[in-house]
Parts: sequence; structure tokens; C-alpha cells
Amino acid sequence: MITAAQLRAARALIGIDQRRLAALSGLSVPTIQRMEASHAVIRGNVDSLMKLVGALAAAGIELIGDNATSHGDGRGVRLKSPPSPPTTAKRKRQAAGRKAGK
Repeated sequence: MITAAQLRAARALIGIDQRRLAALSGLSVPTIQRMEASHAVIRGNVDSLMKLVGALAAAGIELIGDNATSHGDGRGVRLKSPPSPPTTAKRKRQAAGRKAGK
């Protein structure tokens, strides 16, 4: 399984845009955009997901699942735990701060 956040991070690590990833994976740009717009685990047909993961692997990306160890060399990042969504009070403070900054 790959999450939308992993996909965006993977692209950033290898310095490619959505168009380049689409070309490398044989998928369309709108398909890549839909995958990256997901809120959690990317959903799609198995063939598309295999093409995506294969293209990332060929570009040097090792996808690491929850609680899995990395067996490769090189640098990377890992999200320790998913960030919690802001509380309603925090969202209101953020919105007020943006309004005040205008």
C-alpha cells in the first residue's frame, strides 16, 4: 500500500513533477493527480498501482510501510506517526490569524 503523502514525498525526493512520473510509469497525468489528491491510501486498479510502484522503484525509491524496516542504503524520510488533524478551536484560531494578516 502507498499513501498519497508517500507518493508526493517520493516525487520530491527524486525531483520530478507529476508529468515526469506519468511518463515514467505509463500512467496519465490526471491519474497521478487523482492518486496524489487521495486522503489516505491510494486506490486504483492493480495494474496502475504496480506501474506506479515499479516506476518509483526504478527511480531509486524504497516505499516503507508502517512498522517496516528499511533494507536499502541511501537517505530517506519516514513519518513517525500521522499528524493529527487540527481541532476545531485550532482551525478557528488559524482562520482568525489569516484574516488578521490581510
